[in-house]
Amino acid sequence: MNREDTLRYINEHEILPDKNFGQNFLCDEEIISDIVGLSGAAEGSKIIEIGPGLGALTDKFVEMGSDITAVEIDKRLNEHLIRRFEGKDIDIICSDYLKLDDYDAESFEYAVSNIPYYVMTPIMMKLMTDLTSCKKMTFMVEEAAISRISALPGSKQYGPLAVMCSCFGIIKKELVVPRSSFIPPPHTTSAVITLTREEGIPSPEFQDFIEKCFRERRKKITNSFPDIKETILSMGIKEDIRAEHITPETYRDIFRHYKASMI
Repeated sequence: MNREDTLRYINEHEILPDKNFGQNFLCDEEIISDIVGLSGAAEGSKIIEIGPGLGALTDKFVEMGSDITAVEIDKRLNEHLIRRFEGKDIDIICSDYLKLDDYDAESFEYAVSNIPYYVMTPIMMKLMTDLTSCKKMTFMVEEAAISRISALPGSKQYGPLAVMCSCFGIIKKELVVPRSSFIPPPHTTSAVITLTREEGIPSPEFQDFIEKCFRERRKKITNSFPDIKETILSMGIKEDIRAEHITPETYRDIFRHYKASMI
């Protein structure tokens, strides 16, 4: 649906965007088609969509014949999606994805999300650690947030999210999405990014490890996380190194050595 169709649809079904959920409904046909194409999904692909909203992307995946599961936190939108896709091959779950544990996470090959900006980091983290068979993830994010997602060691933006994304695989900024592509327009420009699996799937244990390392990012890592002192010294890494200066590859190596030392 284009902007006019979406406005008409919202009015007809009396579905107003809820600011409490950070809702901005995507209404740009070209962007919608681009995201579906970038997702990597095809007929029969097992895909999870977080925050489907009115179902603009969902509809395209259903038409394509993908095996889609849509997770929507808003009960109003969940009821709307059930009516809209009645009789279609789709699984609709009404839940806060961050609290969703009992689902077939390991079966999904692809993930797509138009993420509310205020929960971007935890949703991306959970998807990366939960979806152990995922080949590619496609996200709509605030353009300014990309500097955190793809930050390099030594930069101010470098942190657990950048480490996790790099350890997952290839990060690519695909599209810039203008504010006019949404109803209502968000306060900032958005962008579509993809994460293509290359290195592997970061585990929840690895996420916890990285967050401990960055607990006091400007202090020596051995002060933030004393338990790894012996590990990094045995690897020839200087004791006074800070978390913000360690590369994702080195974090993987430290984690492997640390786990082995705990056995």
